[in-house]
Amino acid sequence: MTATGVLPDTALQALIEQGAITADPAVIPAQLQPASLDLRLGRTAYRVRASFLAGRDRPVAERIAEFEMHRMDLTEGAVLEKGCVYVVPLMERLALPAGITAVANAKSSTGRLDLLTRVITDGGVEFDRIPAGYAGPLYAEICPRSFSVLVRPGMRLNQIRFRAGQSVLTDAELRALHAVDPLVSGTALISEGLGFSVDLRPEGTDLVGYRAKPHTGVIDLDRIGHYTPRDFWEEVRTGDGSIILDPGAFYILVSREAVTIPPAYAAEMAPYLAMVGEFRVHYAGFFDPGFGHAAAGGVGSRGVLEVRCHEAPFVLEHGQVVGRLVYERMASVPNRLYGADLASNYQGQGLKLSKHFRPA
Repeated sequence: MTATGVLPDTALQALIEQGAITADPAVIPAQLQPASLDLRLGRTAYRVRASFLAGRDRPVAERIAEFEMHRMDLTEGAVLEKGCVYVVPLMERLALPAGITAVANAKSSTGRLDLLTRVITDGGVEFDRIPAGYAGPLYAEICPRSFSVLVRPGMRLNQIRFRAGQSVLTDAELRALHAVDPLVSGTALISEGLGFSVDLRPEGTDLVGYRAKPHTGVIDLDRIGHYTPRDFWEEVRTGDGSIILDPGAFYILVSREAVTIPPAYAAEMAPYLAMVGEFRVHYAGFFDPGFGHAAAGGVGSRGVLEVRCHEAPFVLEHGQVVGRLVYERMASVPNRLYGADLASNYQGQGLKLSKHFRPA
């Protein structure tokens, strides 16, 4: 019987061996993360008129036929254009056992490029949520919102996390864990998770973030450390600890707190409150066991905030609470931790753009 909690890499490997996770071509070791599995784009992208969910008892393929505008072969690379919606069948498919659910999310680099990327399934009535017993294909819905991107088959924009039962820590359990293994630098704000705030008074600099430029070139997602930040981003600077967010604009900011994820836990970024202001902190964020933790060579890592302003300009001030981390128990400690013997791009991070950009 599987222990309650988020399934670690060893359990994911067992699901692959049992045929609960299959893929064509087969899953490769690089897809296995400490508490999730990376998902790969297939060979065809469908441009569709609008985002959609399959709906109960309806296959995604049927809805693609309903909304398709044209299809693109990704084999030699193809551009997904800013502002358009695409659906791409993924290489992986599931046959989940009873009692095992799954949740998908965008990978860190995907979110930092403002790529709205969600997983949809046959019969699905929610994005990114996959019920126990689901057997069928997986699809990525992709909407580039700030930059057009060049993609190819096998690229990994999404990741999926598997759970046995529910193991979210209560506030009381979170306080007890923080008391023995501090989860955050400074005071812990615990209310339906661990709250975190925005840093607009960094030490030694007035650079507090980046704002996506409205008219840029294409980003090839295979090019790591290639692009010059100023070609795609405007620096956001302030001397008074506040900035005004512009409606429709996308920002990269950073949390004031350095957070840690102990090895026996995983976390997910979630919105704080819908009514705190005219902005949304993108919550496409799985935090793996070992993130920022001493056991994986970390000394606390800031959370990068992907912020989009809504209808009205909004003043964001230093120390304003903008999000929360929801912690869950792992079913068991993974074989490898985030940042330990892994190509972890963001261990020990501060304010940082996606891995596609040269250090600013």
